[in-house]
Amino acid sequence: MIKRKDGFNGERAIILPSAVIQMLEASAISAPLYITDIGYYPHAENHFRKREKAISRFVFIYCATGSGWFESNGIRQDVNENQYFILPADKPHQYGSSETKPWTIYWIHFGGSLAYDYYKGIHFPVDIHPDNSSRMDYRTELFEEIFHTLELGYSIENLEYVSSALHHYLGSLRYLQSYRNAEKRSDKDMITMAIHFMKENIEKQITLTEIAEHVGYSVSHFSALFNKRTHYSPTNYMNQLKMQRACQLLDFTDMKIYQIAYKIGFSDCYYFSRLFHKTIGLSPSAYKKQKKG
Repeated sequence: MIKRKDGFNGERAIILPSAVIQMLEASAISAPLYITDIGYYPHAENHFRKREKAISRFVFIYCATGSGWFESNGIRQDVNENQYFILPADKPHQYGSSETKPWTIYWIHFGGSLAYDYYKGIHFPVDIHPDNSSRMDYRTELFEEIFHTLELGYSIENLEYVSSALHHYLGSLRYLQSYRNAEKRSDKDMITMAIHFMKENIEKQITLTEIAEHVGYSVSHFSALFNKRTHYSPTNYMNQLKMQRACQLLDFTDMKIYQIAYKIGFSDCYYFSRLFHKTIGLSPSAYKKQKKG
């Protein structure tokens, strides 16, 4: 099997220069917690990383889809969809994607005087499966905000803002139930539950059966009720949400069109572009050039 550290279709990564890391370590705001590397690898087939020489940063990895594994302190553990893990600093480790179900991962290398506090106790994969009170879409948007802020440059304001946002991002995982309770939804009718489930899985190609099962209805009954309420089939509504998300990424990030396609669950960029044009009335590139506001 070919083993690859990077080079995946749709991947994005930022590696902060050492001079910038020194700025982070010198700032009272960012010194307690800061990012040194950040990235997103979709459908990372043959992904593998082995560090026999330990690094001084903690490694956070969230598996959005697919599966993989990691090994630390001589113990190997499997990682599944909607799980995250943190590898300790200063210890050799290795990790990789499943050969049969390659993972899609968000990853962050981080350090600082408070870094260990976010790691301690996380010696195993932690579940963050979506439910009716989860806010996974908001957490994903926060990751993108962090990434985009770093893309805008390494001013001290940007760096300190990113460090502040990293507290929120990691805190939303470590204190998962508090994070979910902060925005409890009182309206739990079937349609609301279904749309929430769609948004929480916007980066995946979920099936109509999966949505119906989530809300506890047969496919036929669910489809009829959903269509009656929204005037869209569930599949069309899901595609509308995906195209809405694509528009946001075109408007507010510098992501390439093929990267956006992967980001919202399309491995075929041409199919994504056709669906975008059908839904929005413009090609993704034409939409990107269009003046807004």
